[in-house]
Amino acid sequence: MKGLTIPVLHGATGNTPDELDTVRTALAVRDALVSLGAQSWLVTLDHGADSLDALATDQPDLVFNLVEAIDGLAGPAAAIPKALARRELPFTGCGTEASWVCRSKVAQKVRMRSAGLPTPAWSQNGASLARAPKVIVKSITEHASIGIDQASVMSGRRAAQVIADGMARTGDPHFAEAFIDGREFALSLLETDDGLRVLPPAEILFVGYGDDVHRIVDYDAKWVEDSHGYQNTPRRFDFPETDDALLEELQRLARACWDLFGLSGYARIDFRVDEAGQPWILEVNTNPCLAPDAGFMAAAAEAGQTFEAVIAEIVSAGLHTSKKAA
Repeated sequence: MKGLTIPVLHGATGNTPDELDTVRTALAVRDALVSLGAQSWLVTLDHGADSLDALATDQPDLVFNLVEAIDGLAGPAAAIPKALARRELPFTGCGTEASWVCRSKVAQKVRMRSAGLPTPAWSQNGASLARAPKVIVKSITEHASIGIDQASVMSGRRAAQVIADGMARTGDPHFAEAFIDGREFALSLLETDDGLRVLPPAEILFVGYGDDVHRIVDYDAKWVEDSHGYQNTPRRFDFPETDDALLEELQRLARACWDLFGLSGYARIDFRVDEAGQPWILEVNTNPCLAPDAGFMAAAAEAGQTFEAVIAEIVSAGLHTSKKAA
């Protein structure tokens, strides 16, 4: 990697906890690239295309794409891979098609259902889940649990009105999903020179959650450090032998998602597992958080990889993908 020029591109302003985390991640990635011998600097995506045009003029060897949101919205970030490709700029992470399809949780679910992969029932307007005992209403395009709190879980009969009210208030499209009241897992995927590697499965534990509190990783649990959720949702990587079959199935499904969506570089697949032990795929994350203390890097550390080693693998995959596309 010595001598390569690899700017780190992000779109965060740092005005919210999740965006501040993106800025910190960009700094950590830049420092790792420098320690690996590359020339690296931060590039903040502006409101227009000036920063991308400037990158095209610089002609770097690779762009490390950390754009998770633009002006605070996750949906438009899915267009960045296409914008980079149009300027003939090689980049890390998932490609244009995968990024575009996965921008929509509903589009993901349609494709998963067509491929026979298990994903919870859903309704864009809530009507078809009116009789469901419990659903969760969430944004179709947002990430990082933005907009999700305890009130997001409700009876199915309320979903249609909540979706309509939310759309009228914010313009942000939402949908209802059958709520799986069970265990939560995340499987991180890393493309390496030796092929796809499924990192150790992680389970999110809900410690001290009473019967009146929904077991979900909402916005507070992810970002608000003094909240009950943040302090009581640790992840674990050690499991009893009785979970072996479940963990194997989770890994199989994660690989199936990788192939189905044509993922590359790195990704994370989120699951819920119901009381009967049936896993359900919630969503595919094409640009998961790479913060040193986040879930992806925790899984990598469990596999014996350092932060710098993971960044090096992501760079290698990006360079390899760009050569194949050339």
